[in-house]
Amino acid sequence: MRLSVEVLGLLSCFFSLAVAAPGKRDLNSFIVAERAIALQGALDNIGPDGAKVPGAGAGFVVASPSKVNPDYFYTWSRDSALTLKMLIDEFIFGNTKLQSYIEDYIHAQAKLQTVSNPSGTFLPAGLGLGEPKYQVDGTRFNGAWGRPQRDGPALRAIALMTYSNWLIDNGQKSKAKTIIWPIIANDLSYVGQYWNQTGFDLWEETQGSSFFTIQNQHRSLVEGAQLAKALGVTCTGCDQAPEVLCFLQSFWNGEFIVSNINVDNGRTGLDGNSILGPIAVFDIDAYCDSPTMQPCHSKNLANFKVLMDTFRVTYTINNGIPEGQGIAVGRYAEDIYQGGNPWYLITTAAAEFLYDAVAQWKARHNLIVDSTSLAFFKDIYPSVTVRQYNSGNANSPFAQITNAVTAYADSFVAVAEKYTPANGSLAEQFNRDTGVALSANDLTWSYAAFVTMAQRRAGQYPASWGTRNAVAPPATCAGASTTGVYVPATAAGAPNVTSTCQVNVVFDVNATTYFGENIYVIGNTDDLGAWDVANSLPLGAGGYTQERPLWSVSAYLNAGETVDYKYVRQEDCNQPYIYESENRTLTVPACGSAAITTNDAWVGPVGTSGGC
Repeated sequence: MRLSVEVLGLLSCFFSLAVAAPGKRDLNSFIVAERAIALQGALDNIGPDGAKVPGAGAGFVVASPSKVNPDYFYTWSRDSALTLKMLIDEFIFGNTKLQSYIEDYIHAQAKLQTVSNPSGTFLPAGLGLGEPKYQVDGTRFNGAWGRPQRDGPALRAIALMTYSNWLIDNGQKSKAKTIIWPIIANDLSYVGQYWNQTGFDLWEETQGSSFFTIQNQHRSLVEGAQLAKALGVTCTGCDQAPEVLCFLQSFWNGEFIVSNINVDNGRTGLDGNSILGPIAVFDIDAYCDSPTMQPCHSKNLANFKVLMDTFRVTYTINNGIPEGQGIAVGRYAEDIYQGGNPWYLITTAAAEFLYDAVAQWKARHNLIVDSTSLAFFKDIYPSVTVRQYNSGNANSPFAQITNAVTAYADSFVAVAEKYTPANGSLAEQFNRDTGVALSANDLTWSYAAFVTMAQRRAGQYPASWGTRNAVAPPATCAGASTTGVYVPATAAGAPNVTSTCQVNVVFDVNATTYFGENIYVIGNTDDLGAWDVANSLPLGAGGYTQERPLWSVSAYLNAGETVDYKYVRQEDCNQPYIYESENRTLTVPACGSAAITTNDAWVGPVGTSGGC
């Protein structure tokens, strides 16, 4: 285990303090000790040397060592990118021992971009970049899942651009241009081409348009245009940034941010998504009225209050905690996953959000309270009024307000501390009634989120990503896109994959299913698994309704070929697969043809739940 000596030293110091003053552990000493534990916890989940993830490939970040209830022993593009962004910032802040992890990640992601998967192939149209997760050795995950997820490419590009900017500043521009930029360029092409198409959100449950995703997609395109200029290269897709920013304004409903739109899932839309997005695009140089929706933005502050008021009455462990004091925070009030509990990473994200806002006010030397944000400020500073507060002496209203918000942030960390086990391990969730840790153990994202929160509390801020230079959104939004250019990043280790001329074929089938049952398409071509169900394509049920039980998947097949195929039902409880009773045939159109869509209905026997 790398860094174990440093971690042990910090822990020794911490525990000696605890022994000297039993029961008097202050928040500062907790954060120092837990930051070290969290950093090591994240590193323990990264291959090839991660102590808790044997078998993981070099540079692959495993979500959790947990393999049973839930099985998180996979590498997710989103979690990996957020973790690496944290590690890259730690490296830039001075922890040079982390550079080997960054280099491993670069090579792993170059290869991963080219892996064909159920979301599609890398060539010709980059569809495979929208695949959310893979096996820990970088091979495809072929199970049914919520796909595509369009935040991964943007987040990976942001992490790699942060490192590239450091390389440029340290005389290694050539490396940034020849090795890393090709990976970034593929991801930005994907963002520019697919940003205005729906996908699954960061919780992998809702298919629609996600506030978190759109925020990070916009940042990636703005930052990409700036890096491309510095490197003297072209950024395909970056021209879409103003349109993405225009669409971002659509999530505000006048009272709060609706985290997922273009979807009807019966929820209010209040979701932890809406605070994870702003902290991911935090820019210390941003203006608070920036349309990029920074933490200090009035609408984000108003949303924060509404979201916290919701959770204040959702969980038993929050009972009796008054407004203006930190609470345990979860995904959304209607959540039932694993019982619907608070999450460590969202609770610490609430603190980070507030630390970010304070940092931005102090950097601007003023804060503005308007009618939108007034209720937020009233909870923590009752005498506040609608006006601009300028920085002054230590007793000025500006100082009192920022101190109150900082104390509010600290109180969220104190909640996380209260429910963190004595050994400092961070699971995914903690019980809504008892506070006991549960769900996936040693969740990498929980660890990464604690470190980024601790960075902000310590006054460590990443360099600006250029919010002040971002092109303003147009007066009227347009659902535009830019066709991407996809080239394997061979200089970083990607295989030099090629593609024959292919045509997009969308397999649509009406098949009524029970919860836990999945549908696959299998056929005589390699793209459809060559009649091997283990390699067949899983269909998605994002468009499934009672009126139309639609399952669908988009695939690229060789132009002009004749394809035999059928649909397969995967049953729950280890019951055998059920195959359709007939084969189907289609002829893929000639090269250059538009996409075609089947209009099939299941033929043959149906399944029943095994009741496990």
